[in-house]
Amino acid sequence: MTNEKSFKTKTKVILGALLVLLVIGGYYGLQFYKVYFAPNTTGKEKYLYVRTGHTLDDLFEEIRRKDILTDIGTFSQAAAKMDLKGALKPGRYKIAKGMTNRGLINMLKAGNQEPVKLKFQNIRKKENFAGYLAKSLESDSLTFIKLLDSAALIEKYGFNKDNSYTMFIPNTYELYWNTSPSDFFEKMQKEYEKFWNDSRKAKAAALNLSPIQVSILASIVDSEALYDKEMPIIAGLYLNRLNKGILLQADPTVIYANDDFTVKRVTNSLLQVQSRYNTYKYAGLPPGPIMMPSINAIDAVLNKDNNNYIYMCAKEDFSGFHNFAVTVQEHEINAKKYREALNKRNIYK
Repeated sequence: MTNEKSFKTKTKVILGALLVLLVIGGYYGLQFYKVYFAPNTTGKEKYLYVRTGHTLDDLFEEIRRKDILTDIGTFSQAAAKMDLKGALKPGRYKIAKGMTNRGLINMLKAGNQEPVKLKFQNIRKKENFAGYLAKSLESDSLTFIKLLDSAALIEKYGFNKDNSYTMFIPNTYELYWNTSPSDFFEKMQKEYEKFWNDSRKAKAAALNLSPIQVSILASIVDSEALYDKEMPIIAGLYLNRLNKGILLQADPTVIYANDDFTVKRVTNSLLQVQSRYNTYKYAGLPPGPIMMPSINAIDAVLNKDNNNYIYMCAKEDFSGFHNFAVTVQEHEINAKKYREALNKRNIYK
């Protein structure tokens, strides 16, 4: 009887101890799960940005400010255990709702960021381009514009301050958000070299133009043409003027020189501006592009229409198309019709 009691007592003690162990194990197991494997992102933000040079404290501040995590305490514990402090990588990270601390930390340590898609075309000025880049990449617009105007950098690639804008071939590119400005320029130079293949270079040479000059002319063509199908015709016209030594007299260059892009009618006062971009005063091409030309415009110059046109004028129906002319007499008739149409609509500037 005594032995039976003793056995039962021991059994109860063992079961009690096991129960305690199970409770303790369950508690720590639950904590382990919460720290590493429980869903912890709120889904309120699509991306988490880690700037170059940011510390773990900066990361926590960003997470708090944007309410990215449900429980920042468990994330802090996991970050400490997984040594995030010593391995945090800058970048733009896509945050899915319900991500675990472990998944998020591994992503930040590995630098597994989602690329940014840059799509640019027809951006008017270098300053506008720098602003666009600053909205899509980590560096600010001032940093980009300084590099765009850096003689040491652009001369290294064969450009100058006036024509450096022709280096950028409009397209869609994938880059990481924290790509440095210098690395961005390096990539753009490689894309430029890829674009200007032997075939395009040969076509440019046949026109007695360098690739830079082709892009400058293409920027004028692009500014003049509302419809791509007119681009080769306009390109042929301007090349006729260049080859005959006639002033280009391109209205978009005058608008650019006056830095007033609200102008709908180029008047005599605007034509007086003292600028190398005023092709009513200065012969040949301007020193640089008046906008970022599209690939279609560049190829339109390289594959220009063989015509005898010297003059062009917007059609009086405001369709966006042009009337072309070989002689000044024909042009005056077209210009008169367009002036009368402008007057009829009270458009005087």
